[in-house]
Amino acid sequence: MQDLPNLFLIGPMGAGKSTIGRLLAAELAREFFDSDHAIQARCGADIPWIFDVEGEQGFRQREIQMIDELTQLSQVVVATGGGAVLREENRCALRERGTVVYLLTTVEQQLKRTAKDRNRPLLQCDNREQVLNDMFALRDPLYRATSDITVRTDRRSPRAVVNEIIRRVRRLVDPLQSKASP
Repeated sequence: MQDLPNLFLIGPMGAGKSTIGRLLAAELAREFFDSDHAIQARCGADIPWIFDVEGEQGFRQREIQMIDELTQLSQVVVATGGGAVLREENRCALRERGTVVYLLTTVEQQLKRTAKDRNRPLLQCDNREQVLNDMFALRDPLYRATSDITVRTDRRSPRAVVNEIIRRVRRLVDPLQSKASP
């Protein structure tokens, strides 16, 4: 699948970016990167610790650097953190260096998928649903403005989402070829 561009997955926490990204990379025989995991590996510390010590601003600066590096690679699939779109530098790097796929899910689905996850500093609060609703209101317009494609992930298998992404990216790359193939 060398004819397809780099693929960058954006969307809220719990949308399935890492799971779908790994499957998508395997299907396309590409290397997969998760920007949050890459930040943790470079720092030798987990994200909650980075938030505690450096604050969200410190983490976002690290994220800008990492996304800049990862988007310069070739033939990759990159899953970004949910807040990556908050910075214009990230939105520009993603848009200019590949095809951006917004994995859209409901707040209800996010609550289910993140229920036991303690590695999400912004959800360490009493009213997780309100926090997710507030983040959605702020971030959804940024996800939509940054993405080339929007794909719903709730109540769908990761494999079905991967197949839809590949089909839709092929259609973007070569609209005539995709009409000839199933």
